[in-house]
Amino acid sequence: MKKFAFAACIAVFSLCLVLSSCQSEPQVRTPQQDRELWVEYLVKVSDPVIRNTAAGTLKANMPYTGHKDRDTRKFSYLEAFGRTLCGLAPWLESDEDDLGLKQEYRELARAALANAVDPKSPDYMEFKDGRQPLVDAAYLAQGMLRAPHQLWELSSDKVKEDLIAALKDTRIIQPHDNNWLLFASMVEAAILEFTGECDVERMTYGVDKFKEWYKGDAFYGDGPAFHMDYYNSYVIHPMLMDVLSAMQRHGIDGAEFIEVERIRHARYAEILERMVAPDGTYPVLGRSISACRCGTFQVLSQAALLSNLPETLSPGQARSALTAVIERQFQNPANFDESGWLRIGFAGYQPEMAEGYVNTGSLYHCTTAFLALGLPSDDPFWTEPFTPWTGMRAWSGDKIIGDHAIKN
Repeated sequence: MKKFAFAACIAVFSLCLVLSSCQSEPQVRTPQQDRELWVEYLVKVSDPVIRNTAAGTLKANMPYTGHKDRDTRKFSYLEAFGRTLCGLAPWLESDEDDLGLKQEYRELARAALANAVDPKSPDYMEFKDGRQPLVDAAYLAQGMLRAPHQLWELSSDKVKEDLIAALKDTRIIQPHDNNWLLFASMVEAAILEFTGECDVERMTYGVDKFKEWYKGDAFYGDGPAFHMDYYNSYVIHPMLMDVLSAMQRHGIDGAEFIEVERIRHARYAEILERMVAPDGTYPVLGRSISACRCGTFQVLSQAALLSNLPETLSPGQARSALTAVIERQFQNPANFDESGWLRIGFAGYQPEMAEGYVNTGSLYHCTTAFLALGLPSDDPFWTEPFTPWTGMRAWSGDKIIGDHAIKN
């Protein structure tokens, strides 16, 4: 019965893709023009959060919108900063000086980090009250792991001490028995990376549980049950990869599972690429999509960053698909308010879509679609010409290879 339900959910997922309308084909650009487009959108999204936190004015200036019956304001600032840094970090770490902006944003990010973890700063963030801080401390930790030189090594000793203290504050939070376990794992992985010690049991427990919750063909359950949504891309695969990588670097038992996870991660990236319709749209379904927008494609972008794309998917094809998604996602000016802050919605201002836990800060998860900006400009991802993706080729009648599940 469970296998039938899972198969039925996958069938619905596929049907949603078929029903995605093709209004017009995305613009074909040079690889360099694609990269510039990515940088422009990443900076547009990130700038209000990073610039205000660097100035100590995030709490004063960031608008708050959330559910009318659930006040999550005090958590929204760490949500905004942690999620923004999580997606921005690889670009900060790369050597490319894209559009002459890189050094400015490196300095802003380090200043923002200092304020976020300094108890005396007006923008000191909440790390231990309630449960939500564990989630976004994990995104902050993941961002640190994605830019260790720019964000850790170049920070002062005081910032390093404040950061580790803030991450350790989250240890009092008991995670839910689902994707939240990986938030605890991620926090401990960062502490391990930067101090050489951690709570090993808290780090490995989440990894072990997701081994149990694997459903097949690159899909993990979010807990024992299967959910038809994009949490495998929002959280599960990305955090498994980064936690296991840290475990492997530090010789932690169980790190060998990364070899299995790489196969599953690549397969999920392949599935995501096939979700992209010819016009850059994709199925709108599942929890948190109004919070994450194109963060839905984090795994595809991360697979490019980590050189883990499947053999069936060229770097140029992955870039072309992701560019189509990013451009389509943000083409509606209603995504942003008059001051440049993101607004709740999917492709505009659509607050009725949001779950009760979604607020303004939640929206900055979309930066994780931009992880491949951590690759140098001479990487094949940024040099291969525009390549039609699977959905585009299929709907135009071109030859495409069949799609097949993995067995492990």
